Amino acid sequence: MAYMPEQFHAFETSEGAVYALAAMIVAALQSGLNSKGRASLIASGGFTPEPLYRRLSGAELDWHKVCVVLADERWVDAGEAGSNEDFVRRTLLTGKAANASLTGLKSDGARPADGLAATETRLNALPWPADCAVLGMGDDGHTLSWFPYAEGLKVALSADGPLAAAIAARPSAVTGVLTDRVSLTMRALTGVGLCALLIKGAAKREALERALVPGPVEDVPVRALLRHLSLDLQMFWSP
Repeated sequence: MAYMPEQFHAFETSEGAVYALAAMIVAALQSGLNSKGRASLIASGGFTPEPLYRRLSGAELDWHKVCVVLADERWVDAGEAGSNEDFVRRTLLTGKAANASLTGLKSDGARPADGLAATETRLNALPWPADCAVLGMGDDGHTLSWFPYAEGLKVALSADGPLAAAIAARPSAVTGVLTDRVSLTMRALTGVGLCALLIKGAAKREALERALVPGPVEDVPVRALLRHLSLDLQMFWSP
């Protein structure tokens, strides 16, 4: 195993990782509620965060004052296969968290570029920076929809551009057939209170180890998070 930074937290079980991260997220959201009267959470899709979201949905928080915004989205409408919005509504916005608001990224238009202006308008109306972000990573080293050498990746990695980017990923086993995406950008993550990368399994640990060695960001886009000087990225891994 390669040397891992102190921000890397290894757990024997996925339950242990979920328990620890959920406690940190609840604390971050409560801190935002206490200081600003509102709080916000950036939420990713995928299989890994489902137990985390179900645990968070039972947390004692003023959820009606919490805004949840998707980290990225396939260019599909809610109700269609692959929708991250459906996933977050089904797993997080239930129970005590049912009153939280959710800002989706899909807008009208045949392609992400067609609806990007409407998405950007919705995002600009939200309170930034977010209090916390839950991010994932694929075996190819992508995070959010920052896929290796994707069209739109340069915009997505910009810390001083728009809040959202239209992405056309190169087809792969990781992307599946839905390669048109819309994603939050590095600007949307700038200043986030708690930025957590939740990963599981040997393949994703190997991808993270690749990201920690020198090389182009375009090869392993999660490097952009690891190299961001002001982003305190906390990594939670379990086998």
